[in-house]
Amino acid sequence: MEYYEAADFLFGLRRFRPKPGTESTARLLAHLEDPHESIECVQIAGSNGKGSTARMLERTLRETGLSVGLYTSPHLEDLRERVRVDGRKIPRSAVREYVDTVQEYVTERAGDGESPTFFETMTALALWHFSRENVDIAVLEVGIGGRYDATSVVDPVASAVTSVTLEHTGIIGDTEEAIARDKAHVAPADAPLVTGVTGSVLEAVHEVADEVVTVGPDVESDVRVDYLGRTNHTESGVSIHAGGWSIETNVPLPGEHQAENAGIAAVLARQVANVSERDIERGLRSAHWPGRFEVVDTDPLVVLDGAHNPGACRTLAETIGTYAYDDLHVVFGAMHDKDHREMAAALPTPETVIAAEPPLDRAEDRNVLARVFEEAGAPDVRTNADVGDALEIALEGADCDDCVLVTGSLFAVAEGRSRWTSVGIPKRIRDLEGARTALAGADVDEREIRRTDADAVHRVVKTNLRAQQARRLQRELLRLGGECSLSSRTRDDERIDAVLMGTLGQLRRLIATLEDPSSGRGDGLGDTVRGLRDAIEIDDGDDSTRFPWHDRTAVMGILNVTPDSFHDGGAYDAVGDAVSKAEEMIAAGADVIDVGGESTRPGADPVPTDDEIDRVVPVIERLEEVDVMISVDTRKAAVADAALEAGADVVNDVSGLEDPEMRFVVADHDAGLILMHSIDAPVVPDREVSYDDVVEDVIDQLTERVLLAEKAGLDREQIVVDPGIGFGKSARENFELLGRVDEFRALGCPVLVGHSHKSMFAHVDCHVDERLEATVAASAIAADRGADIVRVHDVPENVAAVRTALAARDPERHGWEP
Repeated sequence: MEYYEAADFLFGLRRFRPKPGTESTARLLAHLEDPHESIECVQIAGSNGKGSTARMLERTLRETGLSVGLYTSPHLEDLRERVRVDGRKIPRSAVREYVDTVQEYVTERAGDGESPTFFETMTALALWHFSRENVDIAVLEVGIGGRYDATSVVDPVASAVTSVTLEHTGIIGDTEEAIARDKAHVAPADAPLVTGVTGSVLEAVHEVADEVVTVGPDVESDVRVDYLGRTNHTESGVSIHAGGWSIETNVPLPGEHQAENAGIAAVLARQVANVSERDIERGLRSAHWPGRFEVVDTDPLVVLDGAHNPGACRTLAETIGTYAYDDLHVVFGAMHDKDHREMAAALPTPETVIAAEPPLDRAEDRNVLARVFEEAGAPDVRTNADVGDALEIALEGADCDDCVLVTGSLFAVAEGRSRWTSVGIPKRIRDLEGARTALAGADVDEREIRRTDADAVHRVVKTNLRAQQARRLQRELLRLGGECSLSSRTRDDERIDAVLMGTLGQLRRLIATLEDPSSGRGDGLGDTVRGLRDAIEIDDGDDSTRFPWHDRTAVMGILNVTPDSFHDGGAYDAVGDAVSKAEEMIAAGADVIDVGGESTRPGADPVPTDDEIDRVVPVIERLEEVDVMISVDTRKAAVADAALEAGADVVNDVSGLEDPEMRFVVADHDAGLILMHSIDAPVVPDREVSYDDVVEDVIDQLTERVLLAEKAGLDREQIVVDPGIGFGKSARENFELLGRVDEFRALGCPVLVGHSHKSMFAHVDCHVDERLEATVAASAIAADRGADIVRVHDVPENVAAVRTALAARDPERHGWEP
């Protein structure tokens, strides 16, 4: 079974309407041998805020070193987003295996008129995957209500009800009190239910739950939370006070309601794990949650918020009211079962509204939404069939001091967000076998592969977009003489893969066609065009950049000033020795010196912050007098700040922004940032991580890290991505990353390869003391593939390798005069 077939099977279950009760889910889990019985679970119910709270709790528990499963809904772009372990989406291979296991059972039940629904089957998938991954705890976001929700098949060790508003009144109750009683049935048997509700709604919760902990701003609350206001454009301060403990931190989710969500998450974390106050502070600050008051730009202010009911829209209005802007431009797309008039009334009156339709059967007609906003008093109301195009129109019409808001549903937000996350991955195709592999990886069926594999030997780009958009792309490229193969999955309401094949000229003409204003709007292909342009124009350099890697592969020399680094530990831990080594590397042709004061080798002990500063700052201060770019290799924001103050130009963060303050420190200094993909830093020996396609999976995970840095104020020309060779990958996967490094161009950032003397070379029979030659060869490969930086210990040999590779590609451009 292919992944697209498994996904189509799951999506096909949407035709079965939700029904109350957990019996269907329990029967399905029994078929799977009851995997949920081996897992400790936390349930989080509520009308609003349950997803954010679930994410805050999951991230806080991970700070303690626990392995944590997270089940949420809906997804933004990919079905697999709903099921995560330690932040990673469930692999496609696991989805295939699961559907293989349950398909016959589900089909038989459907024949009897008792098929599990989509949500029930997805809930079972989550619990099955969490059990196989042996997570320490699973955090489950409740779907509808609580008493009869599919997630209530588990016996939770802790639970919460975040908030209660009128919703799903035909299913769980027609008053807030009735809805609260239904949701309160998630209460655990042996722990208090945690909640943010008050008044008569709280009284209703007490009717069901034996013991309740209240969280809120009132002095009567068991746990008091205070919202301290925005601390920057994307974070807000919160304080939490309870008997015996208190914390104050920032959360990446502005809005007064997020203080309550943070408080609930903190209380739940303390119920189920031994968490320190520092764990809570870091966990809450690292709990990024896409599409929930997400500020993605400030010029103009651009906000994405999946407010999907009147209560959420009122909260959104309060939060956006804390920002200074001139005119408000709203892109609005909602589902047909929502109270659109109340939602429009709750929002600030916009200067312009563009009503659009997310590509779902449940989406409300854009003309209906337009009429609602006209009646609400908006002076300029328009419609557009596509959310992405509507967003482009809003951005074009907004001044730098205005605000553009995308809201109405998470589905609308997902369509708008793809403007910042959509990528086109360039594929290096050497032969027919490589062509077949690229096509099969996009779920193209076998007949189509046989038809088009010979055409995939020119420029090949893989992208992901809505089925109806993919068909438009296919028609245009075929008309121009190219080829385009689509995933066999063709549901109009889901994203599919498309593989574009053609000459450079054909792909450029395709871009021109799609950008032609006379072709009209409505196809939503703007994001795809941008990704395609980035993918095929890979040789275009920006000579205005201040970094040395703008027009050729730069060599970064490693300068470890720590006694326990894996290759040269202790050799340069004296300042004088370190500076002399740096000068040698500069004379040999190093463009950047990377100064590191903490080892990330397997089993390395953490270095206290002050000790790390004492190691790196004196060396950087001495090197500032030398004409070379200086990088500091650190995971700690405090060390980065001290190093940048001392004269460093770049921060090399092997953790990929695990320290929540790091991105702001780099932005404040207007420095460069290297983001590495890593599962653990330091490396955890024998950690097994499953990848469907290691390159595409790493690109997917780095996409969010890059966006996180952008939201702090960094431009992409300041951000370098590092695939993280040697960090959470097998030797085979490390070589695949090296061989396909050009695909990382999809991120629109320079690319660094750090391979020097890594254990991966044992795969080619080069042992610990025999890896210089292999490192040099890998540097040449990386330069040939278009890497912007190679990070190495042995500078003279690797400079020669890089120069040779570049000269072989273009002897006129990359010749060095003696």
